[in-house]
Amino acid sequence: MQHVVCTHCSAINRIPTERNHAAAKCGKCGRRMFDGKPADLSGQDFERQVGRSDIPIVVDFWADWCGPCKTMAPAYAEAARELEPEFRLAKLDTEAAPEIAAKFNIRSIPTMIVFKGGKEIARQSGALPAGQLTAWIRQYG
Repeated sequence: MQHVVCTHCSAINRIPTERNHAAAKCGKCGRRMFDGKPADLSGQDFERQVGRSDIPIVVDFWADWCGPCKTMAPAYAEAARELEPEFRLAKLDTEAAPEIAAKFNIRSIPTMIVFKGGKEIARQSGALPAGQLTAWIRQYG
């Protein structure tokens, strides 16, 4: 069994490893667990997603005023379509959750961090095109 947190209602779901995760639905809200789009996280969602999911979580730390963040957004969305359900891709607005950005010492944005088992395992600062972004993420699966 793998624990996967629903991005819609934050319920923790147990999904058998032999089951196709792409078709999985949340046991609480009934929505699809993976919709091929980056999930928008709040400070509370962040802790639950990173701390309770068994699959790697990639978080894009960004801000609305950041030009490179906006430029990379389509590439990040493309990576989510390609990498889910092996990875969960999410976005955290550093302006809305400055305490999380401070906790992880985010000094430049966009910064992507890969979390596995609740711990940071990799970090990449700066915008990347879709192919490079996907290749960088895949090495941590």
